[in-house]
Amino acid sequence: MIMSAEIRNVPTVSWLSDFKEITKMRLALSVVFSSLAGYLLAANTIDFDDILLLAFGGYCMVGASNAFNQVIEKDLDALMQRTQNRPLPSGRMQSSTALTIALSMTIIGIVVLYLLNWRTALFGSISIFLYVALYTPMKTRTPLAVFVGAFPGAIPFMLGWVAYTNQFGVEPGVLFMLQFFWQFPHFWAIGWMLDDDYKKAGFKMLPTGAKDQGTAFQIIVYTLWMLLISLLPFTHYTGALQLSIYGAIAVALVGIFMLYFATDLMLKKDNKAARRLMLSSVIYISAVQIIYVMDKFLVYG
Repeated sequence: MIMSAEIRNVPTVSWLSDFKEITKMRLALSVVFSSLAGYLLAANTIDFDDILLLAFGGYCMVGASNAFNQVIEKDLDALMQRTQNRPLPSGRMQSSTALTIALSMTIIGIVVLYLLNWRTALFGSISIFLYVALYTPMKTRTPLAVFVGAFPGAIPFMLGWVAYTNQFGVEPGVLFMLQFFWQFPHFWAIGWMLDDDYKKAGFKMLPTGAKDQGTAFQIIVYTLWMLLISLLPFTHYTGALQLSIYGAIAVALVGIFMLYFATDLMLKKDNKAARRLMLSSVIYISAVQIIYVMDKFLVYG
């Protein structure tokens, strides 16, 4: 009886593990975190039912995008060391199964986000379309894929604001721009680290096509734009999205922290520096979102 129970549990554990990998659970949860931060920035009163809908719907949309991406790139993933053990290239999951997961999560995600309001469902739909139909096929054609991919990647932070207000204006626009410009140093740092592996699959992820001074310089430029945009709420010309002097100082310090590692990459131009920049970028975006929310509730009440 014990042996049969163990045997029955193995496929379940394996399937759950593959489901988490096909939907990229860690990435999806970070996206959900961004959406919830945007919601809290907009909210005057917090509706926990809406938060659950936003979190679940957001996860479905991101998970679906990732599943579609892995179906399309199945053969390319098999060429790269980083991805060759994913469920599809390893043969643990059939493409038809992954496609069923992707389609189901897309439908469920759109319906759930529509329960919040139609604009949230619309932006969620736009994000999945841009990611799957444009960004994914462009990765093997042009470095501009990162620019296109930055649009769906920037939607989650503003999506939370739209979910609460059912409006798109200057406030969600600033949140969109912040996460939009953040993605360039973040993904180019990843592209720098994994350049050799990406080239096996023909992915063109770096702006100049090489780990050179030109790429490093562009990383600096986009990091500076990101830092400036992050401080826009301090000007109080951004509607209901405001930042106190305390919040502005904290945001500036976190931005300078990331800029230091971007500068370090330009000086050293090696994979270790790129990894440090990538990690600092992850810390940066989470820290800024937390600072924004804390500043709103602690300073502005």
